[in-house]
Amino acid sequence: MTSTIYKLLAGAAVIISLLPACVSGPEKDKKTEEETVAAVDTLTIPPPPSWIKQSNVYEVNLRQYTKEGTFAAFAQSLPRLKAMGVEILWFMPVTPIGITDRKGTLGSYYAVADYKAVNPEFGTITDFKKLVSDAHAQGFKVIIDWVANHTSADHPWLKSHPDFYNRDSTGKALSAFDWTDTRDLNYDNRELRDSMIESMRYWVREADIDGFRCDVASEVPTDFWKQCIARLQKDKSLFMLAEGEKGNLHEAGFAATYGWDLFQHMKKVAAGQTNALSLDSVMAREDSMFSTNDARLYFTSNHDENSWNKSDFGTFPGLKHGAFAVLTQTMRGSLPLIYGGQEEPVLRALPFFKKDNMNMKQFKRAAFYKTLLELRKRNAALATDAGFRKVSVGDDKALYAYLREKDGKKVLVILNLSAKEQTITIKDEALTGEPMNLFLGTKEPFKPGHSFNIEPWAYIVCEY
Repeated sequence: MTSTIYKLLAGAAVIISLLPACVSGPEKDKKTEEETVAAVDTLTIPPPPSWIKQSNVYEVNLRQYTKEGTFAAFAQSLPRLKAMGVEILWFMPVTPIGITDRKGTLGSYYAVADYKAVNPEFGTITDFKKLVSDAHAQGFKVIIDWVANHTSADHPWLKSHPDFYNRDSTGKALSAFDWTDTRDLNYDNRELRDSMIESMRYWVREADIDGFRCDVASEVPTDFWKQCIARLQKDKSLFMLAEGEKGNLHEAGFAATYGWDLFQHMKKVAAGQTNALSLDSVMAREDSMFSTNDARLYFTSNHDENSWNKSDFGTFPGLKHGAFAVLTQTMRGSLPLIYGGQEEPVLRALPFFKKDNMNMKQFKRAAFYKTLLELRKRNAALATDAGFRKVSVGDDKALYAYLREKDGKKVLVILNLSAKEQTITIKDEALTGEPMNLFLGTKEPFKPGHSFNIEPWAYIVCEY
């Protein structure tokens, strides 16, 4: 049960904290507020690093990834992931987990007990720095999960800085939402803001990471993120990913935000609750919220959706997985995510608070993902800022087709998002040619009037 009133008043309280002790009165308060807001508004934030445009994100659930669940054990997978085409490694929180009110045997990654330390289950700070160094040497970028909204229920700040937390009328520190193993931070407090920024800078300085995935970013005041990101980018050009779906997060400096709306809608299409044509409504909503340069994290699974909602094995089962994975990898504005284990695939929900080794050995989907990731890397038509145009190739309620274009490059994607075989007919002159069918390894003789059939939940990706 988060304290909404505290969140809404965050900006005002920061303004009050800036007032000198001798200042009082509504006119002086108003003047100070205007000056403070103006100072935030004039902050200059550099553009996101250019290397994200044709990149991809791979989420690492370190606890479950190997039998050992350590940095050193994961490092052995780097060559395999490099060969698959993975570029950005996102590690779920590497910080220590609280003991008080802990859930399960090992607790939640997201109950942070110390912002400047490493979870001893995973290794030491030296081990983590070595992993980052090894990853960089092999061409990866590394980002870590950052939990700015709340701490564990026994974080030292609760005693040393009690005013860092939102509290009820009795003075009790509040939990964020129903996360009873956490305590909700109070961004009315300017010292907290400075402490949080400094904690994030620690990881950039000490471990040379390349950015942050910011947990429940929409619950933290946007003006804080703007101050924070402006400061962080002075140290290093970083990739900032927000777990949130608001356009103003991009204005605050985030390079990418979560595509929750598309994910939820894809689930409905897969379940037969709606059809392919309805995806246009998602794109229309995105047009109203985001600019053409805003990167969107699209996915068929992540740690939350796997553990709590059976993705992707339950939401996109069997043949359905391929079609929706292609959609997330090739859609406009997409910075696609693969959740570690999907390449196996791991077809079960991984528990959130205890150990359950993924035990990966077969990597049955690795070749599928490799094909998509390599296409994305070499072809500018799949960049986050590449053009996008829907094309009609048959029954629009079943077939979702689009053309991506940039710098003279073209990629055509045709998805049968239905349980029935469909007939495809090439109608658009722009599709004329002999593009390479990526997954068949053959050229397609596309010209107006050319027809062929496509199986249920099948996909075609053609490179011109």
